[in-house]
Amino acid sequence: MIEHEEHGHRGAFFVMRDGRRLAELTYTVAGTRIIIDHTDVDEALRGTGTGRLLVEAAVQWARAGNHRLLPLCPFARSVFDKTPQFADVLA
Repeated sequence: MIEHEEHGHRGAFFVMRDGRRLAELTYTVAGTRIIIDHTDVDEALRGTGTGRLLVEAAVQWARAGNHRLLPLCPFARSVFDKTPQFADVLA
């Protein structure tokens, strides 16, 4: 299950298991844009599609809140490049 936290101008989508954060996508609010700055997935979840699910969660959140995303993280950028249906939330 993907969780979401916000702290001021920063936030993250993440996966917890057994008290450990095994995957996360972090972002920073910059005016009207949300900059996706980092995605990290623990070895235990690599190859499971968890990274893509984190990006998808950010996209759903952006759509619900009418936010625009700017994926500076190379992994997130690659997901956007491969998924044209996410283009509607790009800054």
